[in-house]
Amino acid sequence: MKVMAQMAMVMNLDKCIGCHTCSVTCKQAWTNRAGTEYVWFNNVETRPGVGYPRTYEDQERWRGGWIRDRKGRLRLRDGGRLAKLARIFSNPKLPSIDDYYEPWTYDYENLTSAPLGEHIPVAPPRSLITGEPMKVSWSANWDDDLGGSPEIVPHDPVLAKVNEEIKLELEETFMFYLPRICEHCLNPSCVASCPSGAMYKRSEDGIVLVDQDKCRGWRMCVSGCPYKKVYFNHKTGKAEKCTLCYPRIEVGLPTVCSETCVGRLRYLGLVLYDVDRVAEAASVPDEKDLYDAHRQILLDPNDPKVIAGARAEGISDEWIEAAQRSPVYALINTYKVALPLHPEYRTVPMVWYIPPLSPVVDAVSRAGRDGEDVGNLFGALESLRIPLEYLAGLFTAGDTKPVEAVLRKLAAMRSYMRDINLGRETQPHIPAAVGMTEEQIYEMYRLLAIAKYEDRYVIPTAYAPSHGNLEEPGCSLDFDGGPGMYESGPFGEASGGPVPIAVETFHALRNRQTTEGMAANSARPSRVNLLNWDGRGVPTGMFPGEERE
Repeated sequence: MKVMAQMAMVMNLDKCIGCHTCSVTCKQAWTNRAGTEYVWFNNVETRPGVGYPRTYEDQERWRGGWIRDRKGRLRLRDGGRLAKLARIFSNPKLPSIDDYYEPWTYDYENLTSAPLGEHIPVAPPRSLITGEPMKVSWSANWDDDLGGSPEIVPHDPVLAKVNEEIKLELEETFMFYLPRICEHCLNPSCVASCPSGAMYKRSEDGIVLVDQDKCRGWRMCVSGCPYKKVYFNHKTGKAEKCTLCYPRIEVGLPTVCSETCVGRLRYLGLVLYDVDRVAEAASVPDEKDLYDAHRQILLDPNDPKVIAGARAEGISDEWIEAAQRSPVYALINTYKVALPLHPEYRTVPMVWYIPPLSPVVDAVSRAGRDGEDVGNLFGALESLRIPLEYLAGLFTAGDTKPVEAVLRKLAAMRSYMRDINLGRETQPHIPAAVGMTEEQIYEMYRLLAIAKYEDRYVIPTAYAPSHGNLEEPGCSLDFDGGPGMYESGPFGEASGGPVPIAVETFHALRNRQTTEGMAANSARPSRVNLLNWDGRGVPTGMFPGEERE
C-alpha cells in the first residue's frame, strides 16, 4: 500500500440554481484574455442536453478516456504511441469551433456612429476570432433551461442509451443543472496522451496541470480527455485547463468557483488513496463495478495503518488531520451519497456529484401528494424510471441501484428532518430504512444543508505562511497571454497591487484581503467601485457629506 493525497470536490446538484456565477468568476480570473474567448474551465450544463462542447460524452465519436482490452489491460481509446505518431500533424478527433461556439462581441460603436435613419441603430454581433459580422447560433450553454425540448433531447448521448426503453414525452420530462470542471483524475488519460510530457499530475495533491514551457500544441490531450476539459489557446499555441485554483489551494483557500457559488453546493477536501490499486480499480471487467472500485481505493484516514503509511510517504500530520475532517471523504465513503461522473471512462475522476432529488419531489407534489412524506418519496423512486436511468447513465455506468440508494438516503433525510423542524417526535424507522442511525442522518443533514465555511472547505496549506511585508516579484503565470499578464486575479483587483500576482505572495494577498482596512488606499491608490472593492473598510467619498463633518 502506497498512500498518496488528492484534492477532491463534491457538488450537491440539488442546490444548483443555474446562475452561472461560478462560470463567470472562473472566466474572469483565469480565461479573460486573447486566445481563450471560447474557453470555460467551469461551465454549467442543463440536463437533459448536449453539453459543452456538443455531444462530448459520445466517445465513439471523440474517442476519449480508456478502454479495457481482451487481456484486461487499459488502453487509450484514441490509440497508443504508434497511432498518435501516424497522425501527429493531423489530429481529426477534435471538437471544432462549431462544437464549442464561435465567441462574439457586439459592435457598440454602431450605436453612436450610425447615420440618422428611420430605425433605431443596433449593436450587431461580431466574431472575436475573425472580427467579421456573424450570426449567433450556439454558445456554451445555449440549451439553458431547455431540458427535454424536442431540439435538444435527440442529441443527448446519455439519453440515447436509454431512450429505446423509455418513451420520453415533453410534459413528463425533468431538468437539472450539472456544473463541470476538470476532474483531476487519478488515472488521467490526458496526461497519458501528451506526446511532449507537458501535462502532469502533481504528486503532493494530485492536481493535473500543463507545463507551458514543455507544451508543443499537439492537442492529443484534448482528444484524450473524455470530459473535453482541456482547451487549445490558438494565440499561444498551448493547451490550457482548470488548475483547481492551485495558488489559492496552496494557502488554504477554496477555488474561485467554490468561493463564489451562490448555492454553496461545492465541498473541497483532501482524500488519501492507495496509488498501487488505481490501475486495478480502473480496469475491473464490468463497468457497473467501477463505482464501488473507485470508492474502495479511497483509504480511511482514521485507520492507524493508513496514518502510518501516509507518514512513511512524507505526508504531514496537518494533511492527515485535514483528510480526517474532509467533507469529500465523508460524502463519498461515510454517507455514500456522492457518485463519480462517467466512471465508465476509467479515468477515476475526483470531482463527484450528489444526484438531485428535486425531480422526484416535484413530481410527487404536482400529483397533489405530500412531496416530503417518506412513503410517497420511496414509492416515487420506484416508479419514476426516467430520472433513475438517466442519472445512472451519468454517474454509475447505467447501474440504477447505487443511484436509487443515494436518492433513498436523501429522501429519508428530508422526511426525518421535517419532523424535527416542525417540533414533532422523530421517526427512527426512517433512517433505519436506509441503513443509517438517527445521529448519522442528522450529521449528514448538517453537512449537506447548513455546513459552515470551514466545514465545506477543509484545505491544508502547502507551506508555512510568510510574515511581514512581502515584495511582489514576477508572476509564475505570466507567460504570453497568461492570467498573470493582467492586473485582475483570483483575489480581485483591490486585493493586490498594480503588478502581476505571484504564487509566492498569495499569503500576503490573503492577509491583505482579510484585514479590516481598505486594500486600496492612499498608499496603494486604486479606483474603487462595486467591481473591485473587496468589502473591507469604507472607500473615501462613499457617503457624501462625511468630509464636511
